[in-house]
Amino acid sequence: MKTPKDYIIFPLDLPDYKQALAMVDRLRGHVGLFKVGLELFIAEGPKVLEAIRSRGGAGIFLDLKLNDIPATVKRALSAAARYQPRFVTIHAEAMDPILEEIPDDIMGSTRILAVTVLTSLHSDKLIRFGCDPRLAADIPALVLMRARAAKEAGCHGVVCSGQEVRAIKSAFGPGFIAVTPGIRPAWSIVPGDDQKRIVTASEAVRLGADYLVVGRPIRDAADPAEAADRLAEEIASAL
Repeated sequence: MKTPKDYIIFPLDLPDYKQALAMVDRLRGHVGLFKVGLELFIAEGPKVLEAIRSRGGAGIFLDLKLNDIPATVKRALSAAARYQPRFVTIHAEAMDPILEEIPDDIMGSTRILAVTVLTSLHSDKLIRFGCDPRLAADIPALVLMRARAAKEAGCHGVVCSGQEVRAIKSAFGPGFIAVTPGIRPAWSIVPGDDQKRIVTASEAVRLGADYLVVGRPIRDAADPAEAADRLAEEIASAL
């Protein structure tokens, strides 16, 4: 049965193996998943995934945001699945029905999530990057459009802000996974945050989020494990 800590994804946004594994040792048993992103994966490669898995106590969220032609993405997903992460991410632009052609015995229990709109983006930036101004003006509608494309392409869920979770769950049902970055515990919100579409942990859970990505409030705490436990208590209050 899923417990409050199982909702928590902690991003290992650290530059090397030694620092990453030190944080894993401090937090395993206090969070549900460790997120390995581009910085750490490029620096250390698959050995860091194997080390996390060998320690137990939490799963792996391999956040590579793959974006290339369908054949390349398909091969990359198959390669990533060898390391048995719980999730692996692709960009919405990389989605294609070819994902349905990847046999279940290759992906195993690894689930594919599509990144919809990064939580650091706002309408002005989307327009600057070439997005249709009509879509950029309505980010929830853009996220829902990309989530629908992800579902049709064979993805198991999406990465989206907490502000869009309710609409996604309503449109695609409770089994379509919603992972929400840009999460701040109620006790850690500060002005000037670089995340633009944030919600608190309890709000996200009430809206239907399945997993919450929480970095700085845990990493920068005097006692990261204690901060993770406080976060789990906030999640429990919303369940």
